[in-house]
Amino acid sequence: MDFTLLSLHLFSLFLLHQPLYAAAAAASTHKTTATTRFRSELISHPTPSTGLSPTTYFEVTKPIKLPRTKPCSYLLLHHDFAYTYGKPPVLSNYTPPSDCPSQNFSKIVLQWRATSKGRQFDRIFGVWLGGVELLRSCTAEPRATGIVWTVEKDVTRYYSLLMTNQTLAVYLGNLVDKTYTGVYHVNLSIHFYPYAEGNFNSRDPNWNNHDSLANSYRSGADLILPISRNLPLNDGLWFEIENSTDVGSKNFTIPQNAFRAVLEVYVSFHENDEFWYTNFPNEYIVANNLTGTPGNGPFREVVVSLDGIVVGAVWPFTVIYTGGINPLLWRPITGIGSFDLPSYDIEVTQFLGTMLDGKTHEFAFSVTNALNVWYIDANLHVWLDKKSVKTEGRLLTHASFPPVVYLVSKFTGLNGSFLTSANRSISSIGWVKSSHGKVTTNSTQALTYSNLMVIGNDGNLQIVNQFIGFNDSVFATVPSSSIHSIQSFKRFPLYLYSNSVDQGNETYSLVTNLTLGFNEEKKSSGYGLLVSSLKNLQNAQGTILVKGNLVVSGLGSTQQEYRYDAKNLDLMWAFDLSNVGLTMKCAILAAKNLDLMWDFDLSNVGLTMKCAILAAKNLDLMWAFGLSNVGLFLLEGPLSNIITERNGI
Repeated sequence: MDFTLLSLHLFSLFLLHQPLYAAAAAASTHKTTATTRFRSELISHPTPSTGLSPTTYFEVTKPIKLPRTKPCSYLLLHHDFAYTYGKPPVLSNYTPPSDCPSQNFSKIVLQWRATSKGRQFDRIFGVWLGGVELLRSCTAEPRATGIVWTVEKDVTRYYSLLMTNQTLAVYLGNLVDKTYTGVYHVNLSIHFYPYAEGNFNSRDPNWNNHDSLANSYRSGADLILPISRNLPLNDGLWFEIENSTDVGSKNFTIPQNAFRAVLEVYVSFHENDEFWYTNFPNEYIVANNLTGTPGNGPFREVVVSLDGIVVGAVWPFTVIYTGGINPLLWRPITGIGSFDLPSYDIEVTQFLGTMLDGKTHEFAFSVTNALNVWYIDANLHVWLDKKSVKTEGRLLTHASFPPVVYLVSKFTGLNGSFLTSANRSISSIGWVKSSHGKVTTNSTQALTYSNLMVIGNDGNLQIVNQFIGFNDSVFATVPSSSIHSIQSFKRFPLYLYSNSVDQGNETYSLVTNLTLGFNEEKKSSGYGLLVSSLKNLQNAQGTILVKGNLVVSGLGSTQQEYRYDAKNLDLMWAFDLSNVGLTMKCAILAAKNLDLMWDFDLSNVGLTMKCAILAAKNLDLMWAFGLSNVGLFLLEGPLSNIITERNGI
């Protein structure tokens, strides 16, 4: 289908009036004890409840495309995360759905819903099933009047895992005492949407079989192996990488009839490396005799090895958690990726020839220039040939060289500039012979990086202008034709301005300006041709005035543009939605071969609108959207949000 532009322009003013903030003296469980300019240690002073409703926090993203079937829903876990830091993950027995009318599911959605009240830092957490990570996320920071937030993630790619009995593990390391009072009350649910014949939004129930080779490349894996730490633990199942020589690794074996393998890597960074892109070069730290200042410069990469051979790298997106830079920037809109941290796929089919020997092999993870601490684990997705007991393969070529990193420094005393740039490529070609024939896979990663850092005002001013280019491609061919290809072109721009100015009388102001972007273009073929593009951009400005250890005033303002466009060949739609003064109009400009019904509910603004279009042939399509939080959760397909929020004290 061809989706043309749908846009929504929205302006909302969100002023927060709160009493003075008190500086916290102690620990956040994923923050450094050494102060950094961007790690806020400010928490709200408790106030009596005024009867205000809890604030709803959310991350702006496109909604999950759901079938119109009624889901079979189950509560997996209810737990109050109070003092859980350094304690074992919360465990629960998981069994696949048995009482659902259908056992063929076209969509499976994991839902995290949590509330909290009081004062608390943001906390990183993870959800694992049988050691396979399903979700990496960050909590919202609570307020005295309470908060609530929901994360929904499409977990259909874990279909085979979700159809087996497993142990569910959730780790959220929280700390509660007389200062940090926020307890996170969590419900974790899962929704299974049965397949419906003739439903446009419903996947064929045979999507997970591999009768045809092309079908296998759009299906879920038959087996998903955890590349994570084993229980029991008093922490998350992730590996903890504490320095540049530290390595986290896991041994594994795969069935000897595998014909495809993809490694999905989860990454998050904390404490001294939470803001790694702002870290000073070591020569600057030494020359100025600085202590307690994170160093090793601003370049990081996650290196993935198989049996000691580098098979891929991740140059991660700069996720900013809900307490980062300036907490007032992230109320109620949170930073890009903060509620659902991105994972990164690395094709390793080319290396199956070395893994199909029935022996134990090892995946390992390290981080170039790392400081304490990075959390990394992975899931190995494996496709099996049901018509043979053994496949064979061979690695034909492999090229991987360390990144070429350049640093140009010019500084005098505490003032100066630093330009860091890097690039690398990793490529490999290998074939696998199965009942599908002899398939050759060619995979390439091409990565570029630049970071211009300016330090002025005797170290009180810092400007960072960073760009990451993360391109990868996979081509699978048989001797006669191409059967699958996917190309991804990611761009991660970041601009950060921070200036601390002495205002006299033991008072100083801190001004921050931020631009953060996650942009991606994808092209895939093999079962039709799909081209998609995503532009997700946030601009934020914040000011706080601090006297002694108290913030006496502050203001945060964030604007976000979210634009998603996807094109296929079988349908053409054009939508135009606008929102001015809390009114909305809906127009269908073009529709082809469908009966279409929409139902919109804008409950937060007391507005309900229904729009129905009936146009021609064969398909009966109904979508239902709940637009809450002033209409910010929008439609599948081409999508654009421009959102403004302001938070103040």
